[in-house]
Amino acid sequence: MMPPVAYPWFVRKDLDGFFGLMIDNLIQLVLIVSLCRELIHLPDSYIFGRILPGAAISILVGNFFYSWQARQLARESGRENVTALPYGINTVSLFAYVFFIMLPVYQETQDPIWAWKVGLVACFLSGVIEILGAFIADTVRRITPRAALLSALAGIAITFISMDFSFRIFARPMIALAPMALIFLAYFSHQRFPLGLPGGLVAILVGTALAWGLGAMSGGSWDAGFGLARPVFSGDSLWEALRRPAFMNYLSVILPMGIFNVVGSLQNIESADAAGDHYRTFPSLMANGIGSVAAALFGSAFPTTIYIGHPGWKRLGARSGYSVLNGIFVALICLTGTIQAVLYFIPLEAGIGILLYIGIIIVAQSFQETPKEHAPAVALGLFPALAAWGLLMVETGLKAGGKSLYEVGLAPFTHSLAIHGMISLERGFIFTSMILAAIGVFLIEREFFRAALWSLAAAFLAAIGIIHAYELTPGGVATRFGFLAAPEFAASYLLLFILFLAVGWWEGSQK
Repeated sequence: MMPPVAYPWFVRKDLDGFFGLMIDNLIQLVLIVSLCRELIHLPDSYIFGRILPGAAISILVGNFFYSWQARQLARESGRENVTALPYGINTVSLFAYVFFIMLPVYQETQDPIWAWKVGLVACFLSGVIEILGAFIADTVRRITPRAALLSALAGIAITFISMDFSFRIFARPMIALAPMALIFLAYFSHQRFPLGLPGGLVAILVGTALAWGLGAMSGGSWDAGFGLARPVFSGDSLWEALRRPAFMNYLSVILPMGIFNVVGSLQNIESADAAGDHYRTFPSLMANGIGSVAAALFGSAFPTTIYIGHPGWKRLGARSGYSVLNGIFVALICLTGTIQAVLYFIPLEAGIGILLYIGIIIVAQSFQETPKEHAPAVALGLFPALAAWGLLMVETGLKAGGKSLYEVGLAPFTHSLAIHGMISLERGFIFTSMILAAIGVFLIEREFFRAALWSLAAAFLAAIGIIHAYELTPGGVATRFGFLAAPEFAASYLLLFILFLAVGWWEGSQK
């Protein structure tokens, strides 16, 4: 039995972890408010009276659970440097549910309340899939090389985290570059600041002072929007939507997103394990799924997830207190309607340097915490996420010009960009990343039969449309499901299966 360990409720570095996670969660909440208002035209009474209080419950309970879990691990392992798993609203699901479920429902019915109810179903079923996934996740984790799990995270980190926040920083350099440099001083150089202030706090104070001093924050009038909002049980609205078959039209989004959340959480648990904190898979995923179910039952249409970034928070020195602080903060601003007041005083640019640092650490970890000879496989697994980010840039550029990929079509790109390949690689990219990296690992290890089995799995996923299958719709690129949804890819992976089997048989016959 391990000797008892002194594991404090809070350490000074928990403040750094809190500021980073708080900014990340705050961005998601702002996106929810703006997208539900502008695209779905959902009344503020539902946004601030149903969705945000529902999100507050799931985030508060989840953050408290993962903080408790960290304390339990510290006690069991006899270590005081255990860091809680970060937790919050799933960004990818947020966009998917708004653009591919709630927006199409609203456009079809012109009823924002019905769009919200269908969103509740999506969130609820995502949670159910995560709960079911908890029962098989350990098996998946055992048979998947670490390089395959970490490479997919690195691809997301280098694109959707690091690149996005880099753009935001260099869009407003007078405000954001100095806070970024302070973050790098604190965590690259381990520089101490006067009075022992945490680097994250110093960065946010300096960024806020620069923003106000340069007049970047004084353009609008202050409206705190304060008003207590009690969580409202929304099970009746959820049940109403479940009883109507209309939501079945969106299972093609709900099912893959639920599976995506399971795999993403699994990868984040593996990332934490690589950083030194071995959390049991089953309770971690079960709590994650329960959080999404609770969110739906109390009015939020957006599932929660174990966040990417544990190694970064651990490197910051955060323990379990940062998770508690984040849960309390998010609950307060959601239950009091003060999100807009927070944004009025603190610019996002003041804190996003912390998130850039988190992305850098995740990319570095994918190479550092895998065998050196597996580095080519890790690099191979980055490409699907790069394709997903590239497609996002294409669609964003077209939208800025008042067009969509559906309107323009693929033909204009054929001579300058292999757009069909980009979209095909983007569909189900987190699965494709794992598969390519796993095949790469087993080829490096000369385990040809195992590489063949991963190729067979890829053929099956392509055949049913989980990866590579797509169609252009007015709402954007959508996954196409069905028998032989992506036949050319299914056939190609079957050829790889046969090839690797043949090589494995040949090598075996030469011994």
